[in-house]
Amino acid sequence: MSVYFVIQEEIHDEEALVEYREKARAASGGGKVLALDNAPLAIEGAWHGGRCVIIEFEDEAAFRAWYDSPAYQEALAIRLAATDSRSGLVHGVS
Repeated sequence: MSVYFVIQEEIHDEEALVEYREKARAASGGGKVLALDNAPLAIEGAWHGGRCVIIEFEDEAAFRAWYDSPAYQEALAIRLAATDSRSGLVHGVS
């Protein structure tokens, strides 16, 4: 079953995110970016940050293989330093 990695972030260093994106894409097993919006429209409650990203993975094992990989962990450190982020993993329905 597909899973979706959802990230809400307030960006503090856009230049650092260029390096993050390159390293994150190079990490083996990355998912498919379904949405990237720099100005999501909040419908209910307060939205965190200015950007939302949704990435689809085949299943949780594929997500974990990518997210927990040394290559992505190196990229993640850059993103966390460049943003104030919130993220979560959402399971799809079958």
